[in-house]
Amino acid sequence: MFVSASNPCPCGYFADPEHSCTCTSAQIAMYRRKLSGPLMDRIDLLIQVPAVTYEKLTAESGEKQSNSIRARIEAARELQKERFAESSILTNAEMKLPEIKQYCEHDGRSKELLKKYVDSGKLSARGYHRTLKVARTIADLALQEKIHYEHVAEALMYRLKDMND
Repeated sequence: MFVSASNPCPCGYFADPEHSCTCTSAQIAMYRRKLSGPLMDRIDLLIQVPAVTYEKLTAESGEKQSNSIRARIEAARELQKERFAESSILTNAEMKLPEIKQYCEHDGRSKELLKKYVDSGKLSARGYHRTLKVARTIADLALQEKIHYEHVAEALMYRLKDMND
C-alpha cells in the first residue's frame, strides 16, 4: 500500500477558506507538474483534506463514527474474502484483468460515463481498471452485489481532480 501527501501549492494555502494563497498560477502549475502523470496514474484515490479545527479534533462523536466506519469496512472485507476464497487474492486492489472482468460488472450508464472519460483522454487504460476496482470496493461498502452508476461516479471523483474537465 502506498500513501502519499502533498500541499496544493508551494505556500500550502491554495483553495483554503481560512488563508489566502500567495502563489501565482504559474508557480502552482510548475509545482503540480512535479508529480508526473505516470506516477499519478498509479494512485487510486486523490482527495483533498481540509485543515482540522480544534473543535473537530477534540469532539467526542468521532469514536462512534469510527466504530460505524470500522463495521462497514469489516463487512466489505468479509465480502472480498468470500469472493476471492478460491484464489490468493485478498482485496479488490489485487485484482488483475480476469478478475476485474469477472467481478466488476457495471451497468450501461456506468459504461457511458467511463467511455466519456477514456475517450477524452482524461482516464488511461490503467486508470479505467483502477476506477473499476475502487467502484467495486465502494459497492462492497454499500453491501451491493453489482456496481451501479453512483459507485462508478464516486470512484471517478476520487480519481480525477476535476470532474468538470
